[in-house]
Amino acid sequence: MGRENKTYLTEFILLGLSSDHQTQILLFVVFLIIYLLTVFGNLLIILLIHIDSQLHTPMYFFLKNLSLTDFCFSTTIVPKMLSHFLVIRKTISFIGCSTQMFFFLVMGCTESSLLAVMSYDRYVAVCKPLHYSAIMTHRVCVLLVIGSWVSGVFVSLVDTTFTLCLPYQGPNIINHYFCEPPALLKLASEDTYKAEMALFAMGVIILLGPASLILFSYRNIISTVIQIQSGEGRLKVFSTCGSHFIVVIFFYGSTIFTYMQPNSKKMNEGDKVISVFYSVITSMMNPFIYSLRNKDVKEALRRVIRRQNLLVAVIFPLVYNQGYEDIRKFSIFNRFYSE
Repeated sequence: MGRENKTYLTEFILLGLSSDHQTQILLFVVFLIIYLLTVFGNLLIILLIHIDSQLHTPMYFFLKNLSLTDFCFSTTIVPKMLSHFLVIRKTISFIGCSTQMFFFLVMGCTESSLLAVMSYDRYVAVCKPLHYSAIMTHRVCVLLVIGSWVSGVFVSLVDTTFTLCLPYQGPNIINHYFCEPPALLKLASEDTYKAEMALFAMGVIILLGPASLILFSYRNIISTVIQIQSGEGRLKVFSTCGSHFIVVIFFYGSTIFTYMQPNSKKMNEGDKVISVFYSVITSMMNPFIYSLRNKDVKEALRRVIRRQNLLVAVIFPLVYNQGYEDIRKFSIFNRFYSE
């Protein structure tokens, strides 16, 4: 009877990253810049891979899906966080919290699977180059991507169900900047052992499993690269795989630390800072790591810019009835005509 008389929570209050007003304004500016860079970088990668035929390879097919995941991942969290920096009362409804948690987990778990798939792709490319085309067919690539998304949805459903099926009838203050299962479990009115074990089991599947595959792939890649006689060949392989490994370290290092703890009740203030790495920073880093360190992506960007300049150079005189000699006065076309 006592339990029936209690009122279930309809909203939560998020404490955020800081309670100081000046610090919140600074954080708003910082995270706004990070979000804009994330959106611009990932959409640019998606656009380049879509329109440039030379990037229609398995590696960039996976990268396009990773960029889509990062865009959605960041959009699930950052806009709400930005709005909370500007208000005193940082509330989120129970339904809003549930929705944010579900899509956050979908994107995070899908990214974990995609990173493992990308490491396998590099393993086949480096260790079995003669069989690469036969192994990484378009059908196989599509199935691997679909499997990544399905695994993300499955793990998210399990974690979200176990977390939200618990009664929340007491305090409604979440010591976090978004609705994440370990932080929400601290407010449950019943024993959270089953939910914690479910989170741990899903963590083993979606974090330790892919991480083990990545370590296996890179162990074989390094062994193969060492045997390459050409220094230029070794440099090319390390450049391509090194960028992927940087992302892996940031993403898996921070997520495993958060989700593979034996007891989620032991979360502290430092966990919020750590979660920033896999929920915000990694999504921003991915497009810049893959583009700035990848010759193919940079060449694709140059080709797109040249085509746009050529298009403008042809259309501009037709619209304004001016000769090509007049166009040459514009510095943007000097290089085009000099070639």
